[in-house]
Amino acid sequence: MKPEHAEDWPTISREFTEATRAEPGCLWFDWARALDDPHEYFLTEAFADDAAGAAHVGSEHFRTATATLPGYLQATPRIVSTTVPGTDWSALGEMAVD
Repeated sequence: MKPEHAEDWPTISREFTEATRAEPGCLWFDWARALDDPHEYFLTEAFADDAAGAAHVGSEHFRTATATLPGYLQATPRIVSTTVPGTDWSALGEMAVD
């Protein structure tokens, strides 16, 4: 994130975020700010299946985001892309709370 845009990223990305969360196959789409670098954000996103992911990438709001959001970025985003079973987070047993 370019330093001058870091504070405003939630507002800058809001329209894209809300449109993505409204997609039928979107399970979650959540931004988090890095604790050790105020100019870095992480995006965790999940889709119900490959078709939902393809629909997301083919959406108008995705095309708009890929055309406009890079202007706010300091570097090309990095990605980890994988398929996992399930549709929700699992409990972290090692930190169970009674």
